[in-house]
Amino acid sequence: MTNHAIRFHQTGGPEVLQWEAVDVGAPGPGQVRLRHHACGLNYIDTYHRTGLYPVPLPSGIGLEGAGVVEAVGEGVQHLKIGDRVAYAGGPLGGYSEVRLIPADRLVRLPDAISFETGAAMMLQGLTTAYLLRRTYRVQPGDNVLIHAAAGGVGLIACQWAKALGATVIGTTSSEEKAALARAHGADHVILYTKEAVAPKVRELTGGEGVAVAYDGVGKDTFWASLDSLRPLGMMVSFGNASGAVPAFEALELTNRGSLFFTRPKLADYTGKRADLEALATELFDVVLSGKVKIEVKQTYALKHAAQAHRDLEARKTVGSTVLIP
Repeated sequence: MTNHAIRFHQTGGPEVLQWEAVDVGAPGPGQVRLRHHACGLNYIDTYHRTGLYPVPLPSGIGLEGAGVVEAVGEGVQHLKIGDRVAYAGGPLGGYSEVRLIPADRLVRLPDAISFETGAAMMLQGLTTAYLLRRTYRVQPGDNVLIHAAAGGVGLIACQWAKALGATVIGTTSSEEKAALARAHGADHVILYTKEAVAPKVRELTGGEGVAVAYDGVGKDTFWASLDSLRPLGMMVSFGNASGAVPAFEALELTNRGSLFFTRPKLADYTGKRADLEALATELFDVVLSGKVKIEVKQTYALKHAAQAHRDLEARKTVGSTVLIP
């Protein structure tokens, strides 16, 4: 059957994204055919498009979606036709009307969570889940630093960290974004365009510093993150929206108080089916409890994915964005 998908044949700017007719056949062993009702937009998509994270070309794009199972391949036990499902992670191909996908990457979407919310929350929500509950387990009373606090991961992380009893310090680029972060749990917001982050963090924490810095920005915030940590604090570098983190000497960690540094990725925290289901359950529970609200701030028609990428890279988007087939 013929459907449409966004594909790219060369790396480059948003203009390389093409709306193409594709044939989607029957699912093979271990696969299902999934009809998307909503597709997620994430910053990592721009890394695939530009070639920062190389992929074989031509390629589909997109790592997240929610929809309904249309057909089930041989050996698939935990899903059936008609199931509402969502996913985050590979293989690429989320920007599509219909796709084939390994069944073990899908989780059932609770009835109380819409497809749009499901597509908006899986990658950013599972990322937040592993960051706050696995990489560094946030404890009541912790001071935590969350960069890009008004972004997709940022808004979820601020709410979740606050619900866990942390004091949340966020950074944003504008007063408008700062207000959004405060409305989602940030106790303090630093405008990094107007003041140096690390000295302000010291001031806000009585000189102590934060237990953990969650940094998805990269190059522009790296040293500020390290300089904001308390002794034995953890620097979690999970993205590079401003460019790759610079090379640094290990002694820099020693000199700042025997710090920990990690560069995690979602795939390693969800590689085992049991780990994926456990993280997804924690995410769905915290959303269904109302402690974390997932807000879809922008929607675009899937065929207009190039414009969505332009707006994302120009920092015009806030919170979560979904593409509608």
